[in-house]
Amino acid sequence: MVDKKTVEYVAELARIKVDPEQKEYLAGQLSKILEYIDKLKQVNTDNVEPMREVNQHRNVLRKDEAVSFSGQQDILNNAPSRFETYFKIPKVIE
Repeated sequence: MVDKKTVEYVAELARIKVDPEQKEYLAGQLSKILEYIDKLKQVNTDNVEPMREVNQHRNVLRKDEAVSFSGQQDILNNAPSRFETYFKIPKVIE
């Protein structure tokens, strides 16, 4: 069972402030989490292959090919302000 002192210690490590009235509640929550972890430790995983990720999909990459783009003018028409073929933005550095 996790006590208030352990909650204070964990909060200090995490650099978070815990209100005194929350310490008892958090102690109970941490205890439940640790009990669940103990249950998981009892599960036999001898014949279970380790997983890299939940979905076993491979990243499918396409060949990188240059293609011509003719929509530049359409994009610039949506710009609130522009100069020739560039977006014009307000100065952000003083």
